[in-house]
Amino acid sequence: MKRRILLVDDEPAILLTLKALLDIHGFEVETATSARDAKAKLRNSVFQMVITDMRMESDEAGLEVARAAKSAPYQPAVALLTAFPLDDGGWRDDGADEMLVKPMNSQALIQQLEALLVSHEDRKKRPAEKVSALAAAASKERCKGAPRSAANART
Repeated sequence: MKRRILLVDDEPAILLTLKALLDIHGFEVETATSARDAKAKLRNSVFQMVITDMRMESDEAGLEVARAAKSAPYQPAVALLTAFPLDDGGWRDDGADEMLVKPMNSQALIQQLEALLVSHEDRKKRPAEKVSALAAAASKERCKGAPRSAANART
């Protein structure tokens, strides 16, 4: 199964170049040229990752896309792409997992995206594993506290 990425950038040259690079490396890429377009695609499709330019039709457009992605029920990994990185880390509060700085070496980009996908999937699995472990512990606890059967009570 191909990993689906939503790639969002208002600069056609960057959008097409990144799409070609990701296609070559086995990703299925859908593109959007604005935050509005990206938010519509997030509602109508499922993606494992969203890569969005930080500044498009507004300075906040990329963060709008990140927030929309994080509120999607399938919770994709989100990477912000920018030539002007923010130092404060507040972008994580808006739902982004990673900040990618332009320009970047294409091999390094692919390695960062692969690592982000793996770590994101691991984080998504952890809560489910905790719930399973808690349920198993609760079930075990109920078995310990269960009254003995009449046959066992006579012995």
